[in-house]
Amino acid sequence: MFSPVQKFADFVTYNIFKIPQNSKLASAVNFFIFDTIKIFILLFLIVFVITFIRSFFSPEKTREILSHKNQNILLAHILAALLGIVTPFCSCSAVPLFIGFVEAGIPLGVTFSYLIAAPMVNEVALGLLYANFGLKIALIYVLSGEIIAIVSGIVIGKLNLEKYVEDYVFKIKVGDVQIAEDKKTLNQRLKETLEFTIELIKKVWVFVVVGIGIGAFLHGYIPTGALAKIAGKNNPFAVIFATVLGIPLYSNAAGIIPLVSEFRRLGISMGTSLSFMMSVTALSLPEMILLRRVLKPKLLAVFVAIVGCGIIVTGYLFNFILG
Repeated sequence: MFSPVQKFADFVTYNIFKIPQNSKLASAVNFFIFDTIKIFILLFLIVFVITFIRSFFSPEKTREILSHKNQNILLAHILAALLGIVTPFCSCSAVPLFIGFVEAGIPLGVTFSYLIAAPMVNEVALGLLYANFGLKIALIYVLSGEIIAIVSGIVIGKLNLEKYVEDYVFKIKVGDVQIAEDKKTLNQRLKETLEFTIELIKKVWVFVVVGIGIGAFLHGYIPTGALAKIAGKNNPFAVIFATVLGIPLYSNAAGIIPLVSEFRRLGISMGTSLSFMMSVTALSLPEMILLRRVLKPKLLAVFVAIVGCGIIVTGYLFNFILG
């Protein structure tokens, strides 16, 4: 599918820029041109398809589904984690979503199953992982993220931590939201999907280019296997280090995937690479700052500790399964 893109990258690198073949600079430039075009093509297609699907699952409808009072609690956790894959979520929507869920009477643990799954099992990351690493890696990514979300939500629910939600959250009345999504025509959905896709790419393109740029430098100037001893599967602390390293960083999944590809080439194991990606997308510092507006420090610490441990366990599990 991408052979014409590779030919274009070769033509630009060797014929237009006239960079000598087999040089480190040529390797980096060629990687940057090829991956930039490839990632943006994949990004457009994946975001368009996922956005169209999730146009049927607005945050308001998600809240309505999860607020069914007679729902089995385990089923509610599973449903919340599954909805987290297809419904909109970003750092800026964390606070209003949380308030809306609490106001609707959704149990705190179920709310967290959703809040953890939504950024952790990122639909763009899922599509890019499938395109770059195949179905097996993509499925393990989804399953591990969903299990972390469900188990974390159950644990938080069992701890009865409602008193560590900021008091003002329980006093807010969002009210009923009129759901008009069902009345939209196909053309309206497609038009809005295209507009959203273009708008999202405008917002994330810088992160993607920076991620590919770092990946291109690693590709050109760092030899294969260079980090195998430091962060390979034989280092028992590599997963923990990668998880902690990813927390203060802020990027999006599309910008991280090119780095994951390069981490693999440099000898970093898949579990360690994915732990880094998950901690960047699910435990980013900006998201923690926003969540602090609705969670008291103790509950926020519990959230970070449980999700962080889940990511670390997943990383070791990946390394064990994939060898």
